[in-house]
Amino acid sequence: MGGTSSTRRVTFEADENENITVVKGIRLSENVIDRMKETAPSGSKSQRYSGAYGASVSDEELKRRVAEELALEQAKKESENQKRLKQGKDLERERALANEQLTRAILRERVSSEEERAKAKHLAKLLEEKDRVIKRQDAFYKEQLARLEERVCLLPVIGSLPPVCSFPMNIFKNR
Repeated sequence: MGGTSSTRRVTFEADENENITVVKGIRLSENVIDRMKETAPSGSKSQRYSGAYGASVSDEELKRRVAEELALEQAKKESENQKRLKQGKDLERERALANEQLTRAILRERVSSEEERAKAKHLAKLLEEKDRVIKRQDAFYKEQLARLEERVCLLPVIGSLPPVCSFPMNIFKNR
């Protein structure tokens, strides 16, 4: 964007009758052109014009005013260009910061999801181990129960009492 100051060569010339001042190399606003049209030339080398407020203005004064207005417009454009440049840099800096924050957030999320995945895998292994332990305990307790029931059924035989077991002996062996 234009941050460089450009220099324009502005020249003032008069035509052969010295009735018209020619300004080359500048752009004039409508306001300046209207004020220049309102002025009335008098015919001397140092012409006097009546301005918008009724004051008389010489050629040199008019040239000075035009040059000042041109300088003000140029300064205004330079200032606007500087503002745009600063805004562009600020936007670029904000964009870079936002991208950096987004990248960090994505990395944090990836790490977090990886940790959750590892934790779920670990908990699944623990659950499988607990399940195996419970199945072993279940088998052990069934075996112990079968032995106890067998002993209970044998007790009346030993003490010559009538048997208390009403279930067949082979039912526990099939388990």
